Amino acid sequence: MPRKAMRSLCCVAKTPSNLQPPLTLTPRQSLESAAAYGIIESAADIIERWNTETSTFAKVTSMFYEDKAEAMVFIERVNNLQKTMDLLVSEDPNSERLMRAQRLMEIAMKRLQKEFYQILSMNRAYLDPESVSTRSSLTSARSSYSDFPEDDDSNTVGDSIVEVEEAASSVMTDLRSIAECMIGSGYAKECVIIYKTIRKSIIDEGVYRLDVEKISTAKAKKMSWEEMEIKIRSWLEAVKVSMETLFKGERILCDHVFESSDAIRESCFSEISREGAILLFGFPEIVSAKIISKKSSPPEKIFRLLDMYSSIAGNWRAIESIFSFESTSVVRSQALKSLVSLSESIRSQLRHFESRIEKDSSKVVVHGGGVHPLTTSAMNHISLLADYSNVLVDILAGSPPPDRTLLPESYFNVSDSDESPSSELAIRFAWLILVLLCKIDRKANYYKDCSVQYLFLTNNLQHVVSRARCSNLKQLLGDDWVRRHVAKIKQFSDSYKRLAWGPVLATLPENRAVELSAEEVKERFEKFSESFERAYGKQSVCVVPDSELREEIKLSIARKLVPIYREFYNTRRSVVVAGAGGGVRNLSSVVRFTPEDVESHLSYLFSGEGTSGSSYVSSPLSCLSRQSTP
Repeated sequence: MPRKAMRSLCCVAKTPSNLQPPLTLTPRQSLESAAAYGIIESAADIIERWNTETSTFAKVTSMFYEDKAEAMVFIERVNNLQKTMDLLVSEDPNSERLMRAQRLMEIAMKRLQKEFYQILSMNRAYLDPESVSTRSSLTSARSSYSDFPEDDDSNTVGDSIVEVEEAASSVMTDLRSIAECMIGSGYAKECVIIYKTIRKSIIDEGVYRLDVEKISTAKAKKMSWEEMEIKIRSWLEAVKVSMETLFKGERILCDHVFESSDAIRESCFSEISREGAILLFGFPEIVSAKIISKKSSPPEKIFRLLDMYSSIAGNWRAIESIFSFESTSVVRSQALKSLVSLSESIRSQLRHFESRIEKDSSKVVVHGGGVHPLTTSAMNHISLLADYSNVLVDILAGSPPPDRTLLPESYFNVSDSDESPSSELAIRFAWLILVLLCKIDRKANYYKDCSVQYLFLTNNLQHVVSRARCSNLKQLLGDDWVRRHVAKIKQFSDSYKRLAWGPVLATLPENRAVELSAEEVKERFEKFSESFERAYGKQSVCVVPDSELREEIKLSIARKLVPIYREFYNTRRSVVVAGAGGGVRNLSSVVRFTPEDVESHLSYLFSGEGTSGSSYVSSPLSCLSRQSTP
């Protein structure tokens, strides 16, 4: 019913018509009356033709599908009819023409309600949120195809893009035309009810298909982490789809169809999307509550929390844009609450991670001084954390960083005046690695042989630096940090070589020109052989996992030992031969290794395939003493 006209009509009808003075029409009013008659009759012609009560054809046929041009004429004449009714109400609210116009309007509105419903329900493919949200993308894609030489494939794809875009645009335009006509005629309520009913079912179905479901905190706490992780992965994909297509597409459609009324646009979009959006953005808060309730949880959980935080933070502009209405502020509030909850959980997990390193009580002795499992797991964790540095800056903002004075200047140099978020984040990562290195330093004490202790430190620091170099840690900590620790690796390596192979080198004369008796030469060869066998026996069980470092250490040992021994062997061997009376058997008992033998043995070092009877006991070396080792 034409609500605008009826409201006016009811107000005037309170005065009995027989008390009103007779209307006297001026020539101009007579012309307007004639025009009104023409408009009413013109509207009646097309409205009656599509009256579902009197025409079987109209009952089973869609006007917009059957004859789009006539549908546009229908809309135009109904709009003109409404304007005429407004004029008639002001002239004579009891006129027969107005009554006839009202009846026609009722018929027209029933028709438009039917058309509105049919277009919404039968064009889901074109009104699918993904289709609506990508209309601009399709336009861009169509433009991009025009930049390339035409061929059959590009023409086919281009034609398909144009066809889809034009169909979606046509459907949306039809809906807007009907909505504007119904709203302008006072039938906004009927129009909105149809729209909300159909579109909400589509959005609810979309949310359901994305596996977004309501989970209570109590139920979440009973779920295993494996179950929860599956839901988190589904949620991450759901946020992506929702923000790129589902809610974005619905907002675009609402804005387009109800462009003429801000209030209706807000009401429709809010009622259609609010429930699903709150359900979507409430999930991280439930996950956070589950993790915080657990006193001990696997450290890798933090990455799922960071993923969820990144997902919301990365879509924050879209959230503010799509849910910008006052009535959808509850969605923005829920997303913000989840960010806060996630931040608290992530900070808690970081504290637990540091505590785990500090409290690690494992006394496992790694075979051959290799990389400790704690080093491997901790650096995997830390390097992955570095990939989230952009969001960690926000999460840790306002949370006090480690005291800068606890970081030795020789370890990490940072300006006291630099209090930028990125600088504070770098300090946090440097501190975590220092906590790890000091723990590894203490674990080195489980090796009896001091040389193996230093090889253990060399291997573990090499692993730390290697992981830092090939991850975002390098950017956070800087080249200076890397250079300092590469130098520290060399210090540890030099200490290992000095302690492990220095005694072997000491068996050879320092002054090569000094004269030695045959007995002294024999003694030197015997001491060298014994010392080399002893050192090789111990060091053959050692390992250096990093291939580049392994070859570097082997080459360094060989360069120091082999040339000196070769010279001694070549210049002094004849003395032993003469003393042995030329007997090869006697010679081999004294000179057990040729220079080539020594080279060959050294080439097999650090494969970890040797054997050793060395046992492991605690040694008094400390983190501080090693940090100052020259």
